[in-house]
Amino acid sequence: MVNALLTLKKKVYTEYVRNFQCDALILNVTRQGENNRNVCLLSPEHGIFNATLFGGAKSRFRSLVSPFNRGTAYLYKDETKHTCKLTDFDVKKYHPSFRENLYKSYAATFASELAVRTKGSGSYKDAFTLINGFLDGMELSSENESRLGTLRFIWRYLGIMGIRPSVSECCQCGRSFISGKLEENAVLCKGAYSEADNGFICDECTSMDGKMYVLDKKALTYLEATASLSPAQVRNISIDGQVMTQLRQFCFYIIQFACGSRLKSIESGLGIL
Repeated sequence: MVNALLTLKKKVYTEYVRNFQCDALILNVTRQGENNRNVCLLSPEHGIFNATLFGGAKSRFRSLVSPFNRGTAYLYKDETKHTCKLTDFDVKKYHPSFRENLYKSYAATFASELAVRTKGSGSYKDAFTLINGFLDGMELSSENESRLGTLRFIWRYLGIMGIRPSVSECCQCGRSFISGKLEENAVLCKGAYSEADNGFICDECTSMDGKMYVLDKKALTYLEATASLSPAQVRNISIDGQVMTQLRQFCFYIIQFACGSRLKSIESGLGIL
């Protein structure tokens, strides 16, 4: 009887205390106490979760656990104590250029905050793939290319959130903004964004007066291309400075509108992002 109780107790305990490993992206690392760190990770299987990193300031392990590194995380979880410990991290991908370029650093921080704020958009696998693709793309790109890549990232992230507005037609009358082939950039009119409809309205349905975000044909076409074409195809489409300004203002506005509040990374990076 005693042995049976001990076996049952051991079985119950092992269900709550376990070692496991998973693919993970480190979103941020913050101080916890004098020597420890709290690590926020994104995993395609486990979503966004926190783990404690123990070790002194000169620990080699700690140097591997840096924001935006991706790899295999080894963890020890005790659900009875509500604790999770990061025991090892095998780095598969890191981004040294982020330490040398201020824009890339702010853009990566923005992507990290967006993931945390939206809880991975409710689709951890898609968010994991999209964010890592964005970070890896910046590592291989110039600052100017990264700036445009950030806008594409925002537009695609709105897509996995399920709230990306259509730019192909007026949300009230259904009139097409885009005519002819996409690459010809031929549209019938400009589109004014409506918060109430989460869509664009043509100039025949409403006056442009008072509308904060009005996108011209090139901007609308670029967003449509971002949503419908492959990343490689979109990278080959060039836009001028005026369109870039329109898209930057609109994309940073709409992603914060979707989050329901301003993002600290955008506020702190004002003038950089």
